[in-house]
Amino acid sequence: MPGTLYLVATPIGNLEDFTFRAVRILKEVRLIAAEDTRRTAKLLRHYGIATPATSLHDHNERQRTPGLVKRLLDGDSIALLSDAGTPLVSDPGFNLVRQSLDARIRVTALPGPSAVTAALISCGAPVQSFTFLGFPPRRLNDRRRWCDDLAREPPTLVFFEAPHRLAATLELLEERLGERTVALCRELTKLHESTVVGSVSSLLESLGTPRGEYTCVVWPAGDDGDVPRPPDGQALIDELDRLADERGSRRGAVKTMADQYGLTARAMYRAIEAAKHE
Repeated sequence: MPGTLYLVATPIGNLEDFTFRAVRILKEVRLIAAEDTRRTAKLLRHYGIATPATSLHDHNERQRTPGLVKRLLDGDSIALLSDAGTPLVSDPGFNLVRQSLDARIRVTALPGPSAVTAALISCGAPVQSFTFLGFPPRRLNDRRRWCDDLAREPPTLVFFEAPHRLAATLELLEERLGERTVALCRELTKLHESTVVGSVSSLLESLGTPRGEYTCVVWPAGDDGDVPRPPDGQALIDELDRLADERGSRRGAVKTMADQYGLTARAMYRAIEAAKHE
């Protein structure tokens, strides 16, 4: 009888986020196919797992897959692990799963940690439906087209982003999609975990130097959660004039409005200037 290919979700930061079943399966299989054997070794040591491991990553998956499928057909069960989270979700393993299924090998998923679902359920975004986008394209023109395509996506959006590209991606989102509510979920389940929710412009204003791993959640257009949207045109100018009279300062009025609408002062000034032109 062929063996079973197990897809094992691993902790995305905190090593305690691992199931009893996952530990048992990793001890029972004959081989572990890991995206990075060095990172996986830390997890295996933590749980006293002595099963041998081999690497399976983006650069060797096509070459390694036939040999792994043969071992499965010969009766060995294999566990597939990515560096963190659920295998195949922006991680290698797709070819191995497809070829295993084509060979009528049993493929079983062991559910567990996922940065996608962890970010979604903890940031307050609408979760009735969502689209997962993986990583944005690296090249600027490709990222621009990617952002333009997002304007046609009605549900909540989730994507990963590298810290050194985060600011540029947020700027493109603001330029292409307009003012949206966004959650920046950083280092999920780790010691320095943080989640910041705000408008794109306010997040850009306070971003500083991004560090760590980011899962980004973008609210649907027109859905800003509890953050009210500023009025358009003359209504915005009238509100500014009223607050300026009450506070005796136009600058103070702009700051009050920015706080009320979840914007930075710079974004609020831009909205006021746009209203004047209207």
